[in-house]
Amino acid sequence: MIPEIGHFSLILALFVALALGVLSVVGGQQGRGDWMALARPGAQALWLLTAISFGCLTYAFFTNDFSVSYVAQHSNSKLPDIYRIAGVWGGHEGSLLLWLMMLCTWMMAVSFFSRQLPEVMVSRVLGVLALVAVGFLLFMLITSNPFLRLSDIPADGKDLNPLLQDPGLVFHPPMLYMGYVGMAVPFAFAIAALLNGRLDAAWARWSRPWATAAWICLTIGIAMGSWWAYYELGWGGWWFWDPVENASFLPWLVGTALIHSLAVTEKRGLFRNWTIILAITAFSLSLLGTFLVRSGVLTSVHAFATDPKRGVFILLFLSVVVGGSLTLFAMRASKVRSGGAFALVSRETFLLVNNVLLTTAAAAVLLGTLYPLIVDALNLGKLSVGPPYFNSVFAPLMLPVLFFMVLGSYARWKNDSVAELSKKLRPVAILSVLLGCSAPFLAGAWSPLVALSLTLVFWIVLGSAQQIYRQLKDTVNWKSTPISFWGMHMAHIGIAVFVVGVTMVKGYETEKDVRMVVGDTVEVANYTFRLTGIREVPGPNYNADRGDVELIRDGKVLKTLHPEKRTYFSSTMPMTETAIDSNLFRDVYVSLGERLEGGDKPAWAMRVYHKPFIVWIWLGSLMMALGGGMAALDRRYRRKVTASAAALNAKIKGVAA
Repeated sequence: MIPEIGHFSLILALFVALALGVLSVVGGQQGRGDWMALARPGAQALWLLTAISFGCLTYAFFTNDFSVSYVAQHSNSKLPDIYRIAGVWGGHEGSLLLWLMMLCTWMMAVSFFSRQLPEVMVSRVLGVLALVAVGFLLFMLITSNPFLRLSDIPADGKDLNPLLQDPGLVFHPPMLYMGYVGMAVPFAFAIAALLNGRLDAAWARWSRPWATAAWICLTIGIAMGSWWAYYELGWGGWWFWDPVENASFLPWLVGTALIHSLAVTEKRGLFRNWTIILAITAFSLSLLGTFLVRSGVLTSVHAFATDPKRGVFILLFLSVVVGGSLTLFAMRASKVRSGGAFALVSRETFLLVNNVLLTTAAAAVLLGTLYPLIVDALNLGKLSVGPPYFNSVFAPLMLPVLFFMVLGSYARWKNDSVAELSKKLRPVAILSVLLGCSAPFLAGAWSPLVALSLTLVFWIVLGSAQQIYRQLKDTVNWKSTPISFWGMHMAHIGIAVFVVGVTMVKGYETEKDVRMVVGDTVEVANYTFRLTGIREVPGPNYNADRGDVELIRDGKVLKTLHPEKRTYFSSTMPMTETAIDSNLFRDVYVSLGERLEGGDKPAWAMRVYHKPFIVWIWLGSLMMALGGGMAALDRRYRRKVTASAAALNAKIKGVAA
């Protein structure tokens, strides 16, 4: 009975979303206050119906209802409780329901936290989001229903993919989807502004905190996925340029450009068309990522193998969304007036340069991701685009971004001069070069790429430190400083911390693949690893060989590490569980491989790593997210209804009466 309730809730949600979308958008266009008044309660009703459906599927997983096909495919009676719940989004149908749940959650948030906005804008925004929900509800009900019953009920389920039986499954997908789907909100604001025909600074101010909130969630979600891959896959890497990783990284790059472009549009009324295009592109890339993951065209540890017919549906939906958005933009773009001029040396110029670099980087990543698929579709052979392409193309585009980041924060709006900027930044530049070129000697071998990267790191950190010092010096009450000022510098320093982690790992990590028997040792970066034993350990739904590896430095045992090689009952695929000893300045990482034949004693393949400063990658990501959160909490986004908005709301209510 519970699955039927979940299915019926999805059907009701489809009708509510369709009615909400049509009435809200049409009501906003015609000034029908009675129709617009339905937007907020309609969004809340849609969230409730989706939550009921999501709860029913969760209940089916928790109670081992193997009559539901999706539960039978992705759960098992021996599966630990936490993974039975997280297994809801462990496959195609459930992850799509999670996508919809997150979209409705964003709609719910807009309905509650937009009281200061004109009703006509809120109505249009919620209407656009509802129409997006219609597309995904149709997709689920037609091709991907998670509540289908089995006529022949199995005694037990096939189990969740062993690769997903990790705490990362509990936290990573929901957070990633919150950011991924959250890009729909600035998209909806952009479409609402186009429908209104008034692309002034107001819509940018209204949209900016939502875009920042989505960017924060996406940043944290990507960082979680990177950490999960690092410790779970046993390869020792934190980013593999996997096509599905790229699918979430692409909207992040464009989203980063979007939140900076919104700042210019809000403050100066510039870049209006550019900002609209970025909002449409960010959400379009989120939809494209959905197509890539769920169409069956990718082979990836992250991708779900599905019927390609589903991909056709998503591709059609993507065409409607992107084509309709760009058509509306083409109709309105010519009516947008310029917000004013700015000099070649100005904050606007530097922000625009960085926006172009970020979107160019996104285009390069998109090309490397799609090109093999296009070649394969045209029967021109199989082609693989790997990390060498992405590293060689992406890094040169990002280095100038780091340089212009500081110039953009120092330059004045409208007009500045090279002499003035040089006067402000000359000490920072000199000290950055000296420290950046000297620091690699402390790490070991000197490398020009490491020196360049660390110079840019000091450039960012010292530039922010100098601005913070001057702000505190020139301000009588530091509490009067907008929180967005602190958020900007927190995010910029977070990027510097991230770059330190990437630079030091790429420049100075060491690894060894060795054959070891009990009692053997191997040395890596002044650490000695001694294998003291291998023992069998039973798990709830697997058996494991667990190693005991002593970590030794200067003759002293620091810790005993326990890497595992697991074999799950439902699958013959072996899974690696790494053992990591981590501190602020390095990780030592041990991975237990296969048992090796030959020799007088049992032997195992072992892989050991020393990774300096790798924790800074995730520390920097968290600092970026924290900085974004501080910027989104700026008090100007919490102002009460403005006089113009209040007058417009009163006018609408008068028409309705």
